Amino acid sequence: MSRHSLPPLIAVVGCDGSGKSTVTEALRLWMNERQPTQICHLGKQSGNIGRRIARLPLLGGKLDKSIHAKAQKAQTDKGPGLGAALVIYLFSMRRVLRFARMMKLREAGNAIIGDRFPQLGVPGPMDGLGLATARQDGIVGWLARAERRRYAAMVANRPDLVLRLNVSLDVAMARKPDHRASSLARKVADVPRLTFEGAPIVEIDAELPLAEVLAQAKAAIAHRLVEIAGDAADRKAA
Repeated sequence: MSRHSLPPLIAVVGCDGSGKSTVTEALRLWMNERQPTQICHLGKQSGNIGRRIARLPLLGGKLDKSIHAKAQKAQTDKGPGLGAALVIYLFSMRRVLRFARMMKLREAGNAIIGDRFPQLGVPGPMDGLGLATARQDGIVGWLARAERRRYAAMVANRPDLVLRLNVSLDVAMARKPDHRASSLARKVADVPRLTFEGAPIVEIDAELPLAEVLAQAKAAIAHRLVEIAGDAADRKAA
């Protein structure tokens, strides 16, 4: 199946607390009336694992602080050590496997709503490279280059439409009080910088009532599907 004949791929992106899970499920139900539609979560979920560790009795808090400190160190100019690089790479491969499963569902005829989407433009927690600052020699360098190749292959499959759910830091913190404020602040700052290889992006104020958010999202998808159908007709006529 050629890329042009694949069912639509809609990416929903935004900081934690922007309502991605709620919005994607509502859109899935709506789109499923038109054609089979699947939600694919494309995050690494390293943050969820970290929060579960933090809730462990006795040593949970210390382990979480240690993991967070190593993760912060990995983003400095010195980059991660071998142990941290291996962990970061394995989490990235978790995203690669999820992306591969998504593509199989799409090739099987399902429209896809991606909850998050990998990107190469902005390293870090908003689905970017984890080893962007890693040194380029030795095993760590090999892992960094392998991660970049994997991401390049994923982002070559550009979404047909990106819905960007925008929220302020205050709202994100109010909706996700168990998340680190520094992590949320980084994501809020990074979200507007994401370009997704030039894919069409529609900005949505996710602080609006849910009904308005969904109305804007549905209108954007409907408009894009009409454009895609028109492009397909033009190619057929040519």
